[in-house]
Amino acid sequence: MSQIELMSTFRLSVDCAIFGYQDGEIKLLLHPNIFEPFQGKWSLVSGFLRGDENINEAAERIMLSRIGVDNVFLKEVSTFSETSRYPKVRVVSVLHYALVRVDELQYSRLESHGAQWFSLNEVPNLIMDHNVMVKRAYKQLQREANDQLLGKELLPPFFTMLQLRNVYNCIFQKEFDPANFRKKILSLGVLKKQPFKNKTESKKGAFYYSFDPAVKSYCADKIFSLK
Repeated sequence: MSQIELMSTFRLSVDCAIFGYQDGEIKLLLHPNIFEPFQGKWSLVSGFLRGDENINEAAERIMLSRIGVDNVFLKEVSTFSETSRYPKVRVVSVLHYALVRVDELQYSRLESHGAQWFSLNEVPNLIMDHNVMVKRAYKQLQREANDQLLGKELLPPFFTMLQLRNVYNCIFQKEFDPANFRKKILSLGVLKKQPFKNKTESKKGAFYYSFDPAVKSYCADKIFSLK
């Protein structure tokens, strides 16, 4: 195949950086790649676009087939189209990131694909440019966590303010002041205080909260004025 033919013939891949909250930290789900010449090497959860679907449908199908859940928080990040990304044939990749509740995943499905969770500071060398993809997806996650209140996608339905703050501490890799965090989050008007407490966090106990189902959008303009 000539270089011109290589440039004009390509496959479209959909790649998903899947983030979850586990053991008090944000983790990334990886699996061994199934395609040569990278078979067995760590990769983002990926698949090729089919002729009868659009990009969003492909991303949702890949998520369902690999982790066993649908209707997850899924956002398109960017496109990777360098001609030298893949040997022998050109592959253009559309990167997404997803947020999932770890306890909702089908572990039998994960095990069948050899998938594993990795701490963000222990991500191994991935195939092609997937390490770059992870960094870009994580930056996008940070931007969106500052533009809207995230946490519903990572935490149980009922959670304490400490648990939510820990998620934000992990996302931004910084310690938010407890009082300021609480004041800012409650000012958004998107949480409902529950009448029961978590008795393990303090002597008095900490009230549980949930996201208010009556609020259709959790967007806010720069929650913490972070860049």
